[in-house]
Amino acid sequence: MKLRFAAVLLLPCGLVHGEPRYTQNDFGGVGLLQTPTARMAPAGELSVTASRTDPYSRYSFSLQPFDWLESSFRYTAITNRKYGTEALSGDQSFKDKAIDVKARLWEESHWAPQIAIGARDIGGTGLFSSEYFVANKRYDNLDFSLGVAWGYLGNRGDFSNPLAVLGSQFDERPQSDAAVSRAGGVNSNAYFKGHPSLFGGVAYQTPWEPLSLKVEYEGNDYRNEPLNNPIKQDLPINIGVVYKLADSVDLSAGWERGNTAMFGITLHTNFVSRKAPAKTYDPPAERLPAPAPSTPVDQVNWADVSSRLQQNAGYKVKRITQRGSELMVYGEQSRYFYPAKAVGRASRILDNSAHQDIDWFTLVNQRYDMPIEETSLPRETFRAVVNNEQPLKDLQRSTEINPAVAHRETTLYTQALDPFNYGFGLGYKQNIGGPDGLLYQFTADADAEYRFTRNTWWSGLLSANLLNNYDKFTYDAPSGLPRVRTDLRKYLTTSDVTMPTFQLNHAVQLDRDLYGMVYGGYLESMFAGVGSEVLYRPMGQRWSVGADLNVVRQRDFDQGFGLRDYRTVTGHVTGYTELPNDLKAAVSVGRYLARDWGTTVDVSRAFSNGVKFGAWVTLTTASKEEYGEGSFDKGIYISIPFDELMSTSTQRRANIVWAPLTRDGGARLGRAYSLQTMTDGRDSDLFYNNFEKITE
Repeated sequence: MKLRFAAVLLLPCGLVHGEPRYTQNDFGGVGLLQTPTARMAPAGELSVTASRTDPYSRYSFSLQPFDWLESSFRYTAITNRKYGTEALSGDQSFKDKAIDVKARLWEESHWAPQIAIGARDIGGTGLFSSEYFVANKRYDNLDFSLGVAWGYLGNRGDFSNPLAVLGSQFDERPQSDAAVSRAGGVNSNAYFKGHPSLFGGVAYQTPWEPLSLKVEYEGNDYRNEPLNNPIKQDLPINIGVVYKLADSVDLSAGWERGNTAMFGITLHTNFVSRKAPAKTYDPPAERLPAPAPSTPVDQVNWADVSSRLQQNAGYKVKRITQRGSELMVYGEQSRYFYPAKAVGRASRILDNSAHQDIDWFTLVNQRYDMPIEETSLPRETFRAVVNNEQPLKDLQRSTEINPAVAHRETTLYTQALDPFNYGFGLGYKQNIGGPDGLLYQFTADADAEYRFTRNTWWSGLLSANLLNNYDKFTYDAPSGLPRVRTDLRKYLTTSDVTMPTFQLNHAVQLDRDLYGMVYGGYLESMFAGVGSEVLYRPMGQRWSVGADLNVVRQRDFDQGFGLRDYRTVTGHVTGYTELPNDLKAAVSVGRYLARDWGTTVDVSRAFSNGVKFGAWVTLTTASKEEYGEGSFDKGIYISIPFDELMSTSTQRRANIVWAPLTRDGGARLGRAYSLQTMTDGRDSDLFYNNFEKITE
């Protein structure tokens, strides 16, 4: 697994699903026990499931980006089979990685059932690969499912393949074990082939709300299990129970195959319907005065206003100016994730301070002195809305977001630059899925930044080991490419104190919609060098385009100041766009760290609260033989604003990335700063989608 991980605990958070309540199956994904159903969790659902049915231990991560689409990423430990020779992996059990998808084709109506199509283990070894159609119909507290499956779910092979009318190639399905040697490919040559079987069952919601019962008939007879691992099945009927221990914790137990116990646990939450914790550690918003102040603007203590803007509204003020009846604040927002909340708090402070002749407040948001956007709101309408004298929609209609441009204005106050800031935190890294098993490390991290000017700064990160099990980390993956990532073990185990980043940066607005940045130093844990980036991002548009170019050299394994011999030039041209249904896409074309050329496609679903579910795939000129196991780079991720998890406001994010393997092909430089992210204020959706926070 790639080294990009931030841990988030899915603890009880007050989320209560309305009935019917859909729970995860043994594999991950909404279903019964071994079988899926056509049901879907609500959009925004995240579930982590661990289950044990001898000889399989399964660990899955499921995302519901849309009401109609479910995706899962799963590790399976086959505990009675070894990963390899004792010299390679000791007594580690065999590990298999898989990605599943399920899509709703038809939504349930009064007469018609809900219908879905799905596939398990769509790439890689294909040991558990299966394709299926399934339908569900609900009657009161009973939810019936019936489906037909090819592959693992239908290994009994009850009847001839009806798709054989399209050609004899559908009669036989390739053996999954043969796919081990081509791990990582897409198993399209096996889709819907072979003899299928029926499966189905029923879920019953008992009168006692925490308890659900499940009964299923499965289409697998366990005579063709992966790795020549036949399992005895006394009965094709499985039974189970699910107990809701808490709103976000489900415990499962069952009796499967007529002879084997199953136990499981699911932690889940929904980042759309859940409520973020109350911000009990934020300072209270200032009250509005009645009437407005009458102190002339040239007599206001603007230094005090600047201090309050930083402490209460999160703005690091650069200057405060006046343009006629408009009061303008130039600064960098550093605390509040929701722009509307920051603008509302700042407007309260200005309303408490500015002369009654001021009619408009404008907040000019800057990032490292680059003007991003300016937000203007009418003072009287704002006062009326906060005092519940006018509806919120009146303020939303009259609030303007425009490109930040130069104005003819009178400067009232200039704030000196506060150059130094720092922070401390805990870090977590993990590597899973290889012959060494689960590897982890906890670190104590310190980050710091020093600004020489407002747009020229140094930044660095120091990381010290607290706890790890890297004594078990012995495996270096084979590679037919320069080892730009597969030396991961050496980078993680050589030193207990590392310096992942140590770099100098300079950013500038080149034109109204054009931004640029140059940087140099130790850019990530494995590479140092110099680079530059430019981005064209028109205000209010749903697209942008950028390019980066970097000359880099590999770092020593201890992540100090030393360098190794490997050098390369890497860079990409990237187009960003917003698609219908809250989808975002980024397509990058260029040269990767291992000197391979190719394309990365990243697609994500962005929710109104800033949470993103996404996936990427990278195809390059590296051949399958050069790339090794996996064939090409791919993965899924979730990005969660810490504001959704904490009792204090913050702009930081937790980024959780699941990539099946660490390989050298398709490896990109892990840059600390991105102009696309730094200019996110140019996308007004987050502001308007959460406009109600302007009164908080």
